[in-house]
Amino acid sequence: MTWNGKHYWLIGASSGLGEELARQLSDKGARLSLSARNHEALEALALELPSPAFVAPCDITQKKSVKLAFDSVTQQGDLDGIIFCAGQYAPMTAANWDAEKAEQICEVNFNGCARVLGQYLPYMIPKDIGHIALIGSLSGFKGIPGGAAYAASKAGMMHLAEGLHADLDPKKFKVQLINPGFIRTRLTDQNTFKMPFIMSPDQAAQRTIKAMESKRFQTNFPKRFSIMFSVFGTLPNFLYFSLARALLK
Repeated sequence: MTWNGKHYWLIGASSGLGEELARQLSDKGARLSLSARNHEALEALALELPSPAFVAPCDITQKKSVKLAFDSVTQQGDLDGIIFCAGQYAPMTAANWDAEKAEQICEVNFNGCARVLGQYLPYMIPKDIGHIALIGSLSGFKGIPGGAAYAASKAGMMHLAEGLHADLDPKKFKVQLINPGFIRTRLTDQNTFKMPFIMSPDQAAQRTIKAMESKRFQTNFPKRFSIMFSVFGTLPNFLYFSLARALLK
């Protein structure tokens, strides 16, 4: 696929992987509409990008905010696709469970995704063409220590992507699920445990774009880490959880 002149709505563009995706896609000539809660960060980013960029501030925990942002995005011209990269994370174990933070994680990562799709799907389907890229996580494959709320929210998103892919005609619509491992961001900076195969936002953005340019429904990276999750997922539960506790100590 070519990016030049294509219009994509990038949700979660103000920092981390989303910000780096905006930079690299803009370098490729994509015309971006950028959404996140941080209006100032989006405006600063838009000014730095080489290709035209439109700023549409949005709180994805609020249905009205998502609708207003979507309406303003579509006023910029036909929309070729969306990239849902928004994410919330806070490390917590059962011993230090924070119900408010857990609810917020699910509200952003899963419910926020559903709200965005609630705007894009009715727009996309009558046109008989569209592209949905959802950024999941390797943690969504299996429960991990200290990440129960986050992993559950990403598992929900992954099943959502699978259902959309099953529902929609692949000759007309492109649905993609992209599951990275650890990425060095302000969110993962909260972690005190070892993060195997951690990537920079630049590396993760390159792999994400490569995945979006492919015809694959699902892409997991980095490869060695994703293979570990796949293999571990086939183990008996008692053995898997022992290894997970040791690996993410």
